[in-house]
Amino acid sequence: MIQIEYRTQRLSRPFFVLMLVLFLFQVGFGLLIAAQHVDPRLLSGVLNFNILRAEHTNLGILWILSGFIGTILFVGPLLSRRELAAPWLIRILFYALIAVTLWNVATQALAAEGVAGWWLGQPWLQEGLEYLEAGRAADVVILIGFAVLCYVVLRTFPAIRDWNEIHWGLGLGVTALTLVWVFGMFFVERLDVQEYFRWYVVHYWVEGVWEVIHISLVGFLLVLMFKADVKAVGYAVFWGVAMVWLSGLIGNAHHYFWVGTPEFWQFWGSLFSALEPLPLVFCFWHIYLDAHQDRKPLENAPAFYFILGSVVLEQVGAGILGFTMTFALTNVWSHGTWVTPSHAHLALFGTFGMLGIAAAYYALPILRKAAGFDQRLGKLAFWLVFTGMLGIAFGFAIGGTVQVFQYRTLGLDWFGGDVFPAMQFYKALIPLFGLVFTVGAGLLVFDLLTLGLRAHRAPALQPARPATAMRWAGTLHGFEAGLWLMGMWIFGAVITLGLLSFNLPTVQAGDPTLPYLLAGLGYPGLLLITLLFVWRFLRSLDARQHSPARAAVPEAATQAAHVAA
Repeated sequence: MIQIEYRTQRLSRPFFVLMLVLFLFQVGFGLLIAAQHVDPRLLSGVLNFNILRAEHTNLGILWILSGFIGTILFVGPLLSRRELAAPWLIRILFYALIAVTLWNVATQALAAEGVAGWWLGQPWLQEGLEYLEAGRAADVVILIGFAVLCYVVLRTFPAIRDWNEIHWGLGLGVTALTLVWVFGMFFVERLDVQEYFRWYVVHYWVEGVWEVIHISLVGFLLVLMFKADVKAVGYAVFWGVAMVWLSGLIGNAHHYFWVGTPEFWQFWGSLFSALEPLPLVFCFWHIYLDAHQDRKPLENAPAFYFILGSVVLEQVGAGILGFTMTFALTNVWSHGTWVTPSHAHLALFGTFGMLGIAAAYYALPILRKAAGFDQRLGKLAFWLVFTGMLGIAFGFAIGGTVQVFQYRTLGLDWFGGDVFPAMQFYKALIPLFGLVFTVGAGLLVFDLLTLGLRAHRAPALQPARPATAMRWAGTLHGFEAGLWLMGMWIFGAVITLGLLSFNLPTVQAGDPTLPYLLAGLGYPGLLLITLLFVWRFLRSLDARQHSPARAAVPEAATQAAHVAA
């Protein structure tokens, strides 16, 4: 029977459960706003689009944070070879996270009425800034919560002289998580200056702090799952973190382009934003090396499926699609259009959301002593949410391309109904693929919440057919993986050229042929090659299942002993 080695690892379970509940609510809000895109009259005057969108965005941040905290609390003792420090603070942190979540939901009603709660020059109840809407009172609670997490992690870790690269990555990550939030703790009357500091929080969190935590957690989960060499993984974590901060700190300037800041930021923001995919390529490549190093059967398939999905969608959504729209000459067209949520959905859910789900699939079977859980439901859920999210991104991207031409180039009236009919087909694609995603989300939440409660009878593993009989399931060599990666970037280049073509005189004169053609080739090509590559990668791992059945989750003691070695 599987036993956890450190009892304080159990403190991670409430955070994983909260993550799953908030995830379901966020998906529900997403479906509603997708339906409102098709019919703007839906729930008009009851739950308006702007309120639902804010709830959808905020819940996305909160459930991802909950997953991060749960993952850190679960792996912290294994990484440090000791119990978590100050467990009573962790319990307080959990209830504080619930309180902040409820306040974020309630504060939207205040925003609708224009109630900010001004006192001492600060908006204490709500402040109306996208992603930072909750008001100064909630900001203070959040800051204290981050400080508690930082304190627990640093107190749990051994002396600094004994840190490896993963200790450094997580230590720097949770420290920066706290410090960066300070930039969202004060009100500036001038909108351009306020936006300048708002992006300090939003960008540095996502493309600085969260990326550092993500790279470190992915690395350590690979150590646990594949018995990967901790020194080799630590080397990858070091360079990943270094490149994230090298490119991301100045790359933040791509948010400065159109908020009244000096023009020189257009050059520096474009240059360093173009470098931001480098650490993502590195992370993408290292997961290939770690997964193929020992050629053992895949023991916990759902956990690895979501880790792979996290890294691949990080590469595609944050890296490639982020690259296509962060030059000043492309961003001037894509900024504020549907092209942006195509990138944002793949990047935010793919990179950070899938990591939390992967960690839950790894940790909850151990915490609930469900070693023999049937993994088929988790696999099916992965393919549904993965395919659904790619479809949502496709609808946003192609609809956004039409929007750029109709709205930004021709200058047609958005509110007068000129643009709406041109985008209607793509508006319908969002709830369609959203339903696919929702079914997958429901399955994975049901699967994870009922682990240990249902009778689990894992199916017997069938011998795999020889690789020569099924080439698609054969060994995935590094050269082939490199070709898949190169193909993704080729389609990314086509998308970039499509956005750049909006600057051409012929397009400005009213001919959309070139941008439509390039978008119609680039976006479907990129998303299809992404789907096929993940399928190919996982088929190559599933082919190892001809080995005798192994325990679905490794013994925690074995994991910890390997890490210590």
